[in-house]
Amino acid sequence: MSDKKYFAHETAVIDDGCKIGDGTKIWHFTHIMTGAIVGERCNIGQNVVVSPDVVLGKNVKVQNNVSIYTGVICEDDVFLGPSMVFTNVTNPRSAVIRRDAYETTLVKKGATIGANSTIVCGTTLNEYCFIGAGAVVTKDVPAFALVVGNPARHIGWMSRYGHRLNFDDSGLATCPESGEKYKLENNKVKLLNNE
Repeated sequence: MSDKKYFAHETAVIDDGCKIGDGTKIWHFTHIMTGAIVGERCNIGQNVVVSPDVVLGKNVKVQNNVSIYTGVICEDDVFLGPSMVFTNVTNPRSAVIRRDAYETTLVKKGATIGANSTIVCGTTLNEYCFIGAGAVVTKDVPAFALVVGNPARHIGWMSRYGHRLNFDDSGLATCPESGEKYKLENNKVKLLNNE
């Protein structure tokens, strides 16, 4: 084990047959299961389960008490808030085995999922969207969208740096932290090239 290039707390359980990227940190009482892929420089909090065949990209932050079930794919720079929940079967029953019915949930680059949120399986959370704490997501979320509530509803737009965007009459907005410019057109937001 001396050749590993990641940190795992002594209470963590790392099954054979998973892949863990360089510089990743895995904390107390966390279980990484066979077939899971965890990218470089991830931070996996305490009491986390990463199920078989889950894929986490680079620099994914998983806060405490999160279970990431088979069918979940998180791209680079995703943030999973404390105690947020993924599902992987639409109609679970204890007496009915549905391991062949797991649905895919895709969390795209830079998305943030707030504490205690629930993400119903089969959804796509697009780039840099922001799921407010406690939201229940039942359908796809557009890129840069801010959604809150149960069921989650779209209430605004967020920058890559996590700031609320206020669009002017021409559909332009600027992130107050980065200075990046955004355009709102046809109810879609795109980052404009900084030239």
